[in-house]
Amino acid sequence: MRSCDRSTPRDWVDNAVRLIDADTQRSADTHLLRYPLPREWDVQLYLKDESTHITGSLKHRLARSLFLYAICNGWVTENTTVVEASSGSTAVSEAYFAKLLGLDFIAVMPASTSPQKIALIEAQGGRCHFVERPPDMYTEAARLARECGGHYMDQFSNAERATDWRGNNNIAESIFQQMVLESHPVPEWIVVGAGTGGTSATIGRYIRYRRHATKLAVVDPENSAFYGGYETGDADYQTGMPSRIEGIGRPRVEPSFVGQVVDRMIEVPDAASIATMRHASKAIGRRVGGSTGTNLWGVFALIAEMIADRCSGSVVTLLCDGGDRYAGTYYDDAWIQSQGLDLAEPAAVLEKFFATGTWSG
Repeated sequence: MRSCDRSTPRDWVDNAVRLIDADTQRSADTHLLRYPLPREWDVQLYLKDESTHITGSLKHRLARSLFLYAICNGWVTENTTVVEASSGSTAVSEAYFAKLLGLDFIAVMPASTSPQKIALIEAQGGRCHFVERPPDMYTEAARLARECGGHYMDQFSNAERATDWRGNNNIAESIFQQMVLESHPVPEWIVVGAGTGGTSATIGRYIRYRRHATKLAVVDPENSAFYGGYETGDADYQTGMPSRIEGIGRPRVEPSFVGQVVDRMIEVPDAASIATMRHASKAIGRRVGGSTGTNLWGVFALIAEMIADRCSGSVVTLLCDGGDRYAGTYYDDAWIQSQGLDLAEPAAVLEKFFATGTWSG
């Protein structure tokens, strides 16, 4: 009896998964960079450089996982229009994978999104649809998907579900593998921001699954709801206000945020995020984005505590994306002034920290 060779919808699914897996196979893991700290502190700081992904940010991992999740659930098939609510980096990465699979992609985002990110999305073949109020992104994305018979990817609900937190080369597994030969291979702290909540959920779960002593800290910028929701225990906590630090911070606590796996949250002023971003760019000789500055402000506060407690060890955080995307905002003094931000005070805190190892932020 001869085998049946008729084409079926599964053929497209098989090829789509193959294309995404092949793209992953062509990519090396992201680097773990040493950040310069005074030797006498006996504390090592590492940056997981997610800017080296082909789409330039941490969100490349999330987009890959979301597409595999949607395809294997049967939600995305041949000719499906993919719709996402995103302030920029996730949309850039999802547009890349949509183009890889020959699918149309629409990003729903605030009108205030930086022109650089809009250009990156469009360069990947995506279309941008703008809303004036950031909280309207969710309902507008769902409406557009229904209207065109497409699929709303919904990163904010699916981020923590789409990633295999037990391993499979997720970011947590990668960090611990890369730390094996370091002086302090098990970090005292891993520090991340929350955009969807997916990264912190993955790392927090992995730490527990592997029984590491590492603690997880999540930093949160001004106007974001994650800090308030964590402090009050209210999963429905909202500020209704947009974050000025792109890529992290949300006007509501997102469904993918799992506060139970977080050991500590640190609220970071926007001026501190930007001052630290600029300080870090000089320290490592390349521009980093605002969310990396938010991460590092929290990191430096924790390192100061380690120094005060005479505790040696290591700390790991993320270099989320490069700074070139923010040439017209965070690196533009005129933009800083227009936002009413004063970087002098946090810059003085950083100067004192690196001179004395003490923290006054």
